[in-house]
Amino acid sequence: MASGCCLDQLNLWSTDDFRVMNRIPRVMKVPGVISQFEEDQQTKSRKRVIIVSNQLPLRASRDSVSDEWRFEFDENDLLALLKDAFPPDIEVRYVGTLKADVDVADQDQVAQVLHEKFSCETIFLPVDMQNKFYHGFCKHYLWPLFHYMMPRFDRSQWQAYVSANKIFADKVLEVTDRDDEDEDHVWVHDYHLMALPAFLRRRSSRVKLGFFLHSPFPSSDIYKTLPVRDDILRALLNCDLIGFHTFDYARHFLSSCRRILGLHSESNRGHIALEYYGRTVTIKILPAGIHMGQLESVMSEESTVRKAKELKEKYEGKILMVGVDDLDLFKGISQKFSAMGELLETNQELRGKAVLVQITNPARSLGRDVQEVLDEANGIAKEVNKKYGEPGYEPIIFIKGPVTTQEKFAYYAIAEYCVVTPVRDGMNLVPYKYTVCRQGCPALCKALGIDENSPPRNSVIIVSEFIGCSPSLSGAIRVNPWNISEMANAMYSAIDMPNTEKHLRHEKHYRYISSHDVAYWARSFDQDLERACRDHYYKRYWRIGFGLAFRLVALEPNFRKLLGDTLNSAYRRMNSRLILLDYDGTMMPPTSVNKGPSHEVISVLNSLCDDPKNIVFIVSGRDRNTLSKWFSSCEKLGIAAEHGYFARWTRDSPWETYRIMDLSWKRVVEPIMQLYMEATDGSWIENKESALVWHHQDADPDFGLCQAKELHDHLENVLANEPVVVKRRQQIVELMPQGLSKGIVVENLISTMRSRGNSPDFLLCIGDDRSDEDMFESIARSSANPSLPAIAEIFACTVGQKPSMAKYYVDDIVEVIGLLRGIAEATVQAN
Repeated sequence: MASGCCLDQLNLWSTDDFRVMNRIPRVMKVPGVISQFEEDQQTKSRKRVIIVSNQLPLRASRDSVSDEWRFEFDENDLLALLKDAFPPDIEVRYVGTLKADVDVADQDQVAQVLHEKFSCETIFLPVDMQNKFYHGFCKHYLWPLFHYMMPRFDRSQWQAYVSANKIFADKVLEVTDRDDEDEDHVWVHDYHLMALPAFLRRRSSRVKLGFFLHSPFPSSDIYKTLPVRDDILRALLNCDLIGFHTFDYARHFLSSCRRILGLHSESNRGHIALEYYGRTVTIKILPAGIHMGQLESVMSEESTVRKAKELKEKYEGKILMVGVDDLDLFKGISQKFSAMGELLETNQELRGKAVLVQITNPARSLGRDVQEVLDEANGIAKEVNKKYGEPGYEPIIFIKGPVTTQEKFAYYAIAEYCVVTPVRDGMNLVPYKYTVCRQGCPALCKALGIDENSPPRNSVIIVSEFIGCSPSLSGAIRVNPWNISEMANAMYSAIDMPNTEKHLRHEKHYRYISSHDVAYWARSFDQDLERACRDHYYKRYWRIGFGLAFRLVALEPNFRKLLGDTLNSAYRRMNSRLILLDYDGTMMPPTSVNKGPSHEVISVLNSLCDDPKNIVFIVSGRDRNTLSKWFSSCEKLGIAAEHGYFARWTRDSPWETYRIMDLSWKRVVEPIMQLYMEATDGSWIENKESALVWHHQDADPDFGLCQAKELHDHLENVLANEPVVVKRRQQIVELMPQGLSKGIVVENLISTMRSRGNSPDFLLCIGDDRSDEDMFESIARSSANPSLPAIAEIFACTVGQKPSMAKYYVDDIVEVIGLLRGIAEATVQAN
């Protein structure tokens, strides 16, 4: 294993090094001549993972004497570790900005160095855009909002955010612009680039696109306050895979999609997915990991070993707790210091023994809030040290960074307790690194006088319940950082814990951390991205919308729009036509307050019914009395009500019943539904002659969904021996007799027409929801059955571009009426 110093030397380059390397010829490893073009083609054929982040995982510095730029990978950056996490045959490239200001005159040269030597594609944003994008919208709006604060929205900062995301997308497209771009996986990271997927998807429909959020995703109540909430959600849903560290963060995202966009998620074989315009967006929950090899390498370095030995001697006989946090207002440093004070106040025997070493990393952004956090923490530390300290003893050692990785690891190695208690945080890998350092390595164990083969390793982690790593650390003591007494009690419990229990907790953590490292995280995400994209080449795509409202609609290859000319031509040629029309969502918008048919709908239906070659039916789930009233002026219109339980061929013909059924089960079910209606504000019951429906579209989306699932399960148990089907559809739970569906309606109508010697040669069926899919499926099954008479022209059409058993679609209800008016006028012209 190469040491950290050795790795630094391998990764360190300057622009001068690049000029020298350009003069070195390529090295031939086999006989013969290989052209640069051929070599480039071989390189391009490799699968690539393109890591896109706001900042490249590099350290950049400028030599004060030679004025040359020098670069190295930042071993503390999680994304830098990904270059080692994938197999050697996968090329990893990075796209992002530099953590340094580079003069315009040097930008091209620096970009070339980073491209050639670090596989990095560098973006240089204009200064004003960078300030508004990063320091403005990202750090002073999105970051606080995602950590449950309510900052002020600035429209100009949002515009800079969108512009910057577009520039990132343009750079990614440059990288993926090659013949075999299908081998590229694009992995976008964190909240800085949530608009990027919309720009990227607009220009590349089949790019394999994943996104991972490293910060918390707030509850829907907080997220809903974002003025551009729809834009960000829609942009993210252009991804194939969206990853989160914890289920809580994913749950909040799904809840926001449900409450704001009306989207519902489903779990299928362990994977959570959202259906979005025919595309499946997979949600992945997987905590990030650490680079075990790199940690062990740094632990073995002489500087780490020397520092650990020095600290062990310094704190000999002390009870040492350690914490490492960024300097910001969410890390709970002040609360941690207050808990330390309370620990010493209530446990006098620990005075002079217990020490908390708190290391802070430099703040990532500037602002008054950072200084206030520092001032408050300093004040509490001084107060505790003054009250409980004594010569040669300070209970709180407050170390302001930067502190080297080697020194941090030295503290981890000698501290038996780790305290990580932010009030809100993303993943936070400090407990992971601490656990590995407590496990130690041969050089470290030798320096600390530990026999690496015999004594058990002990460690106890006190962790906030509000950070991403908390669920995966099942052996940690979880605390509420807002409860100072609880944290103080947790510190005492850790100190008072038997060594055997400390060892068991440590072993449990080490087994998980060592098996769920950064390579596991990367491979798992990459495999799920491949799986999420496996049907890319079996669908056709349509681009709809502008700006961040852009969305990609995925359709089956034989799925196409129903055009008036195509329909009219077939309609004129045929002599026995059957026209089947759903009502809600097909003839009438579902959002309309007045649910009755418009005068235009009545007029079009009467025109179609007046043609003796036509049989026209409304096929609906609504009750027969309502439909009879609404269409009383349509003398020749057929109606199939309640999914076909009742049907009549004209206004004056008698109602026919599908079959006489025992409906006594309704007496059992109605009180149960009534109970759920009373318990769920906004829900109501629709009592049909053949069915009962519980509606929850006006209830709270999450509560309504939860109640619907419980009601569905409850009713299935109660009606297990009854001839009844319990169906959960969008915002309803419906009970109906077994064997009843709109598909049966189609079969019965066609069968009746054939028995009357009027076999249809033209069939038009239009619907919009899941119940109409039964009609489309029945039509497809009949047309594929060679034993049945063929129908010459079949047009099964769904409303809206979405996955369907139908082979045609129209965009909306306006187009439905337009098509029907078109064929009605064709009838008039023919006569």
